[in-house]
Amino acid sequence: MEFATVGLIGKQAHQGANLSFKAIIVYLKKRGCRILVEENTANKLDSDGFESASIKEIGKQADLAIVVGGDGNMLGAARVLAEFNVAVVGINRGNLGFLTDINPEDFEQQLDSIFAGGCITEQRFLLEVEVFRNGKIQSKDSAVNEVVLHHGKVAHMLEFEVYIDEHFVFSQRSDGLIVATPTGSTAYSLSGGGPILMPNLDALTLVPMFPHTLSSRPIVVDANSTIKMKVSPENHDNLQVSCDSHIVLAVLPGDEVIIRKNPNRLSLIHPKDYNYFNVLRTKLNWGTKLY
Repeated sequence: MEFATVGLIGKQAHQGANLSFKAIIVYLKKRGCRILVEENTANKLDSDGFESASIKEIGKQADLAIVVGGDGNMLGAARVLAEFNVAVVGINRGNLGFLTDINPEDFEQQLDSIFAGGCITEQRFLLEVEVFRNGKIQSKDSAVNEVVLHHGKVAHMLEFEVYIDEHFVFSQRSDGLIVATPTGSTAYSLSGGGPILMPNLDALTLVPMFPHTLSSRPIVVDANSTIKMKVSPENHDNLQVSCDSHIVLAVLPGDEVIIRKNPNRLSLIHPKDYNYFNVLRTKLNWGTKLY
């Protein structure tokens, strides 16, 4: 693969991440790459040999974007970079590292392999969500992991109806609903009792949050479905829709929340020895082979 221009994005004001940024810049300069560093990070680096750029400019100009940090940093970058045809790889300076799977201690070996074409590329789809009030759109955004309808206050129930492709599915009184992609199935959805979906599945999982019924269960649906949540006008408080726990959209009683597959896709790069089930065993403490 030809990665002539490389962008660097990630966690700022973090000692470990700054060490990685400096080491990666030295590495990329040796390879003769043009280096673009996200402007907030660039202002905090005392290195040279790079250009400062916004994440959008990196998306437009870079052949490869390297995200240094945790999954949260990757999610923030991915929502922007998915709009552009740029490969993205993560170096883990966070906690779990489901999406940032390169070890910072031996990143040179891993990047050598990626530059030589020894890598696995995955196309991960995103979601887009729109909030409608009286038939008019109020706000919209995108999510890599999940879209969550929830109350603005902790442990407060709300009432809503769920429709899939205009077909009524169920009504519910609960703390909310998680609509997760396969990428997000190991995140908030998993904590809520949802299933793990392999990343290559074209599916969504709908996970009720603390439903006030014994019969409510998660359901997996076609990712090309349109999910509509009609918020009951009987709710008395303001509600929220969260995207990847980063972006919050206001929702009022009577609003409709529409969730669809986003036309943009994230091109996620992994080292050639990447194995999804090994990631699950490592990150979720699954047992080792018995024989």
